[in-house]
Amino acid sequence: MKKVEVFMKKRGINPGDYVEVVEKENGNHSIYRGLVMPPYELSEGETLTLKLDNGYNIGILVDQIVEIKVLEKAKPREVREFKALLPKKPNLPNVTIFGTGGTIASKIDYKTGAVHPAFTAEELALAVPEIFEIANITPKLIMNILSEDMKPEYWVKIAHEVAKALNEGEDGVIIGHGTDTMGYTAAALSFMLRDLGKPVILVGAQRSSDRPSSDAAMNLICSVRMATADFGEVAVVMHGETGDTYCLAHRGTKVRKMHTSRRDAFRSINDIPIAKIWSNGRIEFLRDDYRKRTETDVWVDDKIEEKVALIKSFPGMQSEIIDFLVDKGYKGIVIEGTGLGHTPTHIIPSIERAVQEGVAVCMTSQCLYGRVNLNVYSTGRKLLKAGVIPCEDMLPETAYVKLIWVLGHTQNLEEVRKMMLTNYAGEITPYTRFDTYLR
Repeated sequence: MKKVEVFMKKRGINPGDYVEVVEKENGNHSIYRGLVMPPYELSEGETLTLKLDNGYNIGILVDQIVEIKVLEKAKPREVREFKALLPKKPNLPNVTIFGTGGTIASKIDYKTGAVHPAFTAEELALAVPEIFEIANITPKLIMNILSEDMKPEYWVKIAHEVAKALNEGEDGVIIGHGTDTMGYTAAALSFMLRDLGKPVILVGAQRSSDRPSSDAAMNLICSVRMATADFGEVAVVMHGETGDTYCLAHRGTKVRKMHTSRRDAFRSINDIPIAKIWSNGRIEFLRDDYRKRTETDVWVDDKIEEKVALIKSFPGMQSEIIDFLVDKGYKGIVIEGTGLGHTPTHIIPSIERAVQEGVAVCMTSQCLYGRVNLNVYSTGRKLLKAGVIPCEDMLPETAYVKLIWVLGHTQNLEEVRKMMLTNYAGEITPYTRFDTYLR
């Protein structure tokens, strides 16, 4: 038990209690009043955290607390049963929101600072009531994992749930997803959902609902608008700029998280977004080459090969990395090469060995913007001769997901090459656009 937990237990103090604390530091006494917050899970556990009357939090080392008085005990949190579904309005489209982990929306208990997930229809209606004016919402939790724990087998599960919902009459589907691996899942669904004719939107939040700057509600509202639009692809919808004026819908195979914390972290790479969803509800399509809504039945092409690795080329890279993957039975390797798609020349023999043993080796660029071209320099030409497949302007993570999918269909390297260079879901831009480079 952490020191702060022992301190609180000994004095009968609970999260949500309103207390007065006298602190002694360097011979000086300070008095603070505020709500006791739950001990932070990842802290060393030596600090009592108070939410002061001005809304700010302060941490006080328990060893410096000389007196603490409970001025008001916390009231028990209200417990109520929320309705899983709400009556449908006949004039609105129907949208299913799938949860894969975390929270789509949250309600904050301002007494304790705790954030409680809102996932039933009634909870969502209380947290983000605007979405129920746009569509009839059916929420469903299909898994509860951190996005960094996402696996290819989970992509298959999500794809089947999405197809089932759409084929049973839903007008669109939204997938609440952690932002860190959202681009991978978006790419996987783009390849697996065949004959897709309705919107499949992935959405997340960069900042949690307990922060005044949270982007969760607006992202969800914009996602519901996009899920009811005349649109039939997989897209990621997130903030388009740091304010609250619009969100952007990015094609599922061309999107990447480009910042750790900004609300507008997601960018379309080597391409432009599909649409801008304004805060007033207007959708402005930014291009004409997107699939429109159709009434075709979607089916899931879920053949995959999970023994695929994504590695980065770097100075001093040793060939034993490639040899290890081959020896461990990997069927495919995607390399994030330098520049136009290069690796150190001394590892090329190991790459050639991998190809000779039936391993598909694909080349992307860690530059992200621009195109792989293995014909310019001698290193690139040697890689081509070794059997490396150049992946045009595909994002490394998109190429990784695509290779997992392609190898599920064939492990004949000539067929793999053909499929990797076939544009199935907008993953390859036909020509290099000079207006898409992020400055």
